[in-house]
Amino acid sequence: MAAPIPKLATFADLAALGDDVRAEIIHGVIVEKAAPTGEHGDTQGALQAFTRRRFHRHPGGRWPGGWWINTEVDVAYGSHDLCRHDASGWRRERCPERPAGRPIRLRPDWVAEILSPSNQKRDLVDKMQILRAAEVPHYWILNPEERVLLVYRLDPGGYLLALTAAAGDTVRAEPFADVELRVGVLFGDDDDE
Repeated sequence: MAAPIPKLATFADLAALGDDVRAEIIHGVIVEKAAPTGEHGDTQGALQAFTRRRFHRHPGGRWPGGWWINTEVDVAYGSHDLCRHDASGWRRERCPERPAGRPIRLRPDWVAEILSPSNQKRDLVDKMQILRAAEVPHYWILNPEERVLLVYRLDPGGYLLALTAAAGDTVRAEPFADVELRVGVLFGDDDDE
């Protein structure tokens, strides 16, 4: 006799847990997100400040603009994968109206995750597989412990590591290469000016 096939979770299953549950659906399994550490929260805040100030606006003016930038919103990738990314962004040229609703069903153009010991495999393997299948063009990994930024670009064969940078480096990191980024800003080492 065959074992019963386990039911794959959907957004309805996640929503039934209540709005106060911090969780994602990874390959059909509901996975709770760990409470963020101080290092995680600081890095997430710095990333949001850097990207929103320069890009979360209409194009033109002092900064390039052209993006919608969000943190901690539910993004659905099909019926059985839903991620609550540390940061995600949509190009306004592709998405003229602010991504709305819960979950957002339009795939982002950029996603960033901040590593911690409890989520390392999920961010480096599981989510990378989900994002690749959804054809998300850009994926950033920030490691506050090592003070390292990894920038991945989607290629027909998968994600290619386009840039590795550490605190102390100044880079132009795609898809935000219009503006120099002092990587230390993301980890609280440098001022953002």
